[in-house]
Amino acid sequence: MNWKNSIKDYRDYLKIERGLAANTIENYSLDVEKLANWLETNEIKASPLSISEEEVQQFIYDLAKKVNARSQSRIISGLRGFFNYLVFEDYRKTNPLELIDSPKIGRKLPDTLSTSEIDALIGAIDLSKPEGERNRAILETLYSCGLRVSELVDLRLSDLFFQEGFIKVTGKGSKSRFVPIADTTQKYIELYKEHVRIHQDIQKGHEDTLFLNRRGKKLTRAMIFTIIRQLAAAIGLKKKISPHTFRHSFATHLLENGADLRAIQQMLGHESITTTEIYVHLDRSHLRKVMEDFHPRR
Repeated sequence: MNWKNSIKDYRDYLKIERGLAANTIENYSLDVEKLANWLETNEIKASPLSISEEEVQQFIYDLAKKVNARSQSRIISGLRGFFNYLVFEDYRKTNPLELIDSPKIGRKLPDTLSTSEIDALIGAIDLSKPEGERNRAILETLYSCGLRVSELVDLRLSDLFFQEGFIKVTGKGSKSRFVPIADTTQKYIELYKEHVRIHQDIQKGHEDTLFLNRRGKKLTRAMIFTIIRQLAAAIGLKKKISPHTFRHSFATHLLENGADLRAIQQMLGHESITTTEIYVHLDRSHLRKVMEDFHPRR
C-alpha cells in the first residue's frame, strides 16, 4: 500500500463511514500528505504500513521548526486519526503516534467585536452598488445567527423559515440545526432577494443558493474574508478580523446579556459544551452578575 492509495481509501472512509464534511476530509488528507511529502523530500523509503515511530518523530521535530504549537498539535491529531484507521482496518498492528504527545498549548481566547464596531462595519457598506445589499445581509446573518463561514455560503432559499423565525443551518459533519433569526436580519435578506438577487442571471445548479456572486454562482469562503477585510480597512479597524469574529461576537454578546450556555451551544452547533465554555472566560463581570442574581446566599 502506497501513500496515494492509502490517502484515497482514508478519504472514502471519512466520507462514507464517518460522514464528515468535505472541508474536514480535505484537512485530514492534507495532514497525511505533509508526512508523505516529507518522506519523499528526505528520500526515506517508508510506506504507511512500514513507517516507524522514530521516522514520525523526526517529521514532527522538523515540523516544529516551521509551524506554531497549535498547528503542530492539529497535524499530530490528524495523523493519529489516519494511523488509527489503518489499525482499525488491520493494515497495521500499532499506531506510530501512540506515544507521541502533542505540544501543550494554552486555550486561545477568540477576538471579538463590540456592537459599535459591528455597526461601523455594516455602516461602511456602499449600498449604491448591487452587492451592497447582499453584503449587508451577509454581515447581519453572520452576526445575528452566529454562523460559520461555510454554513453561510451554503445557505439556501429553502433553508429560510421566516414565518417560524428560524433558518436551517447545515454544520460540521453535515449535521443540521435550526437557529433563530432576528426580524431585522430577515428584512435585510428580503431586501437583497427582492431588489438584487431577483435580477441576476443564476447559473444552473445554484437556483436555491441564497448568496450569489456577480456570475450567479455560490460565493466562496475567500470572498467573504475579502469583503470583511475591506470593510475593516475602510473604517480603520486595527483588529485582525475574519468571518469567525462575528460568530465569536455573537456568542460573547449573548452570554454577556444573560443567555444560557446550553442555548448558546445549540445555536452555535457545538457538539461539546466544553467548546462553548471558552466564552465564559471573556467576561468575568457576567460571572459576578450571575452570582449576585442567582446564588441563594447573595
